[in-house]
Amino acid sequence: MEQRITIKIAGKEYTLKAATPEQEELIRKAADSVNKKISAYANKFASRPLSDLVAFVALNESINSFAIQKKLDSVSAEAASLKEATESYLKNIM
Repeated sequence: MEQRITIKIAGKEYTLKAATPEQEELIRKAADSVNKKISAYANKFASRPLSDLVAFVALNESINSFAIQKKLDSVSAEAASLKEATESYLKNIM
């Protein structure tokens, strides 16, 4: 059942829809993570405007996402290679 939830990011409230309790939990954790990162950047770069801090967080999260995707692609390729080697081995012993 879809539920409307309110989260706060950088002091501003946003109302979103969560399709499941699990999705609600993910949204709340993500908002908390973003707020913590904004706070960390605010401590590091106190003179920067909030828009810069949000941009830093967005860039950092995007970099992390690309790095994870690259690693996932590598692991998937390795898994495919291992599967092929295993199937070849099994074919040769039968």
